Amino acid sequence: MTNPGLAPRSAAVQLLNAVLEDGRLLSDLLPGAVDRLEPQDRARATRLATSCLRWMDRADRILGPYLKVRPPMNVMNTLRLGVVEICVDNAAGHGVVNTAVDLVRQSKNSQRLSGLVNAVLRKVARDAPGRWDNLPDPQMPKWLRKPLISDYGKASVKALETAHAKGASLDLTVKSDPESWAKNLQGTVLPTGTVRLKRSVQVSALLGYDAGEWWVQDAASALPVQIMQPKSGERVLDMCAAPGGKALQMAAAGAQVTALDISRVRMDRVRQNLSRTGLVAEIVVADALKFHADPFDAILLDAPCSATGTIRRHPDLPYAKDGSGFPALFKVQSAMLDHALTLLKPGGRLVFCTCSMLFDEGEEQIKDLLARTPDISVDTQALHVRGVEAGWVNPHGLRTRPDFWPEHGGMDGFFMTVLRKPA
Repeated sequence: MTNPGLAPRSAAVQLLNAVLEDGRLLSDLLPGAVDRLEPQDRARATRLATSCLRWMDRADRILGPYLKVRPPMNVMNTLRLGVVEICVDNAAGHGVVNTAVDLVRQSKNSQRLSGLVNAVLRKVARDAPGRWDNLPDPQMPKWLRKPLISDYGKASVKALETAHAKGASLDLTVKSDPESWAKNLQGTVLPTGTVRLKRSVQVSALLGYDAGEWWVQDAASALPVQIMQPKSGERVLDMCAAPGGKALQMAAAGAQVTALDISRVRMDRVRQNLSRTGLVAEIVVADALKFHADPFDAILLDAPCSATGTIRRHPDLPYAKDGSGFPALFKVQSAMLDHALTLLKPGGRLVFCTCSMLFDEGEEQIKDLLARTPDISVDTQALHVRGVEAGWVNPHGLRTRPDFWPEHGGMDGFFMTVLRKPA
């Protein structure tokens, strides 16, 4: 390819095609889809695809007046990419147009539409930058937006969408002394003790990475272990442990941790993080629903879920999924809750959490559990840990949302609760 910008843009369009046509997640597509690229181009392709998915609704609003008929997917994605580069990245219009034309000429099926791409993106470069900031924040697809409006109302969903458009900062859980690490890494300490970096960085190059002084973990994701309050010497189970951040927290508190997960590949990453941080946990690769052991003092169940609370960092999710598989997930969560209680000592505590915005994966799960297991209780007092605001707590648990903490840059959406088993 003679155009140096062609390779990463071509890879970005292929990633978009796979998400939007095949329903595949970027996390599953990477790194395989960009392995052939140089590191710099690999990073650029990933960033371009992610940015395009984040801003796709707004890009489509820009393109709408110029398209009488929607073109084939690869051409449409090339146009979307061009809009985002011009309006978000402030890239030079002529370069974006020329590269987009070269992209569609690569395929025999789209060569005939190179003139359309040229004409549309020239108009976009002329007119769109002045209109971009006046457009509404990108809306989630209807299949997800509708149930969220039912749960939260239109105003709250609009606030969620504003938070999604802003993206996410890099959060770190540190072993100790967050104030010093925030200073060393040019970050800030959030009310809950997480260190947040607002600049774009290469994680492995940061001070303290090789020494294992911290690990990457969103502020909301760090809260379930904080409300569990594991104590030194306690036997605790991390029931769906990968990628391992919560297991590291429990091990750092001095607990005897059993980290359980069904994925051998993902548990290899947990082993690596344990080794890097110098922390210790027993690794078990097994199906959580078939796992049996002596009862634990405390259990953390971060159950498989829709991950709809992480859209601000994973904008591909609402386009790769359509909600059809969610009822099966809800059943798995219920079964895991029931099984987890059989592994808990009398008087023990079970922390249940999901990185989901759907009530069906949070409040409703707990309502159903309490109905079928009336001797279990919710320990709402345990939810009031450092930095948690009173409005986040409800009778069934603690809920964080991406639009919370706007002054700090938001957080992932989580539901979490502490369940007590009678002594």
